[in-house]
Amino acid sequence: DLVIEVAIVRPGPIQGQMVHPYLRRRAGEEEESYPNEAIRDVLHKTLGVPIFQEQAMRLAVVAAGFTPGEADQLRRAMGAWRRPGVIDQFRRKLLEGMQANGLSAEFAEQVFRQIRGFGEYGFPESHAASFALLVYVSAYLKHYYPAAFCAAIINSQPMGFYAPAQLVRNARDHGVEVRPIDVNHSGWDCTLEPAAEGAVALRLGMRLLQGMPREAAARLEQVRDQHGSFHSIEEFTRRTGFGQPLIARLAEADAFASLDCDRRRALWESLSQERRPQSRPLFDQLDDEDELAPLDLPPMPAEQQVRADYATAGLSLRAHPISFHREALDQLGIVAAERLNKLQNHRRVRVAGIVLLRQRPSTAKGITFVTLEDETGTINLVVKQPVWERFYEVARTSPAWIAHGQLQSKDSVIHVVVDRLEDLSRSLGDLHTRSRDFR
Repeated sequence: DLVIEVAIVRPGPIQGQMVHPYLRRRAGEEEESYPNEAIRDVLHKTLGVPIFQEQAMRLAVVAAGFTPGEADQLRRAMGAWRRPGVIDQFRRKLLEGMQANGLSAEFAEQVFRQIRGFGEYGFPESHAASFALLVYVSAYLKHYYPAAFCAAIINSQPMGFYAPAQLVRNARDHGVEVRPIDVNHSGWDCTLEPAAEGAVALRLGMRLLQGMPREAAARLEQVRDQHGSFHSIEEFTRRTGFGQPLIARLAEADAFASLDCDRRRALWESLSQERRPQSRPLFDQLDDEDELAPLDLPPMPAEQQVRADYATAGLSLRAHPISFHREALDQLGIVAAERLNKLQNHRRVRVAGIVLLRQRPSTAKGITFVTLEDETGTINLVVKQPVWERFYEVARTSPAWIAHGQLQSKDSVIHVVVDRLEDLSRSLGDLHTRSRDFR
């Protein structure tokens, strides 16, 4: 199943209209059919639908009478997927060969259409199997070692389909305790720490901080390992030798929380640090006599805390930005992601969220697939080219949308076909989010 799943989502099978027939047959909704036993031998493992390149080549041999040499030429043509029309030169020979072998013109056209789809890039079975092995191992690790898996993926960034914010959210949804970036506990990479009842927690690393040099994180770890934990911002500044801008950046990230110093107080104290303090090793072990007296600053509002988290680390462990606006969104009739599966198919809906992903495959005829996220889950949107062009400024640049459209639901797959977009980002203030955009 994994090998087929990897192969079937390539442009070739999609363009050759092979996906839905296979899914219907896999679900028992459609019977397999073969015009003869030779073709059954080629296609039985994929329920009568050609999904791998090798199957297309073997079909050319057994159904159209191609020689092995001609089948190899067809393979080369399928490999030239960046050169449109290369496979079309085989059309006449394929159709005539299949009809000469007693196959109907309708079946011959269907097979050619499927083979031509591989001209848009399809996988050999061996290639799909290699990917499937990675999928299997990844799924195993994610299921049995979710904290380690999440840490490893974040430490490998930039890569993959999902940003750290989504990786962290998914890990927490699967029971992983995620701990914030902190000067007394974090290194450059995300790490694992002991948690309750023999579990492990994920400690976020400083690699997530915007403007944090790796060398500075290494210096921090070295000083902490040699002389122990930090107890005040003044001591931290003196021991690390960090300049005021970097101290302020750590304060903005709320990385001094273990010093009993919240974000606002840390920002205030960072202003008093020298621009380029000199480390004084001989005095590092002495008590701090010149610490600022504790300030009675009002707490930072919760939404402002979340904005600051996103501005510095690209994610927040506190709350989702949309959650602060749920009451207003409810009054506008905007549906939360978790409620979409309870609504009637084809009804009009309005949804809202931050934009996680914009993807426009070359084979999608100008359609852009967008993923929104609110505090309850994700929402899949289908934005056709006329709608994209009509709302281009919002579609291309806004980090948060209100989307109007029609709900479509089938086999537990839900998406909204969009016909109107609104910019939600102004309501979220200076929220710093960045989508992952692919073509």
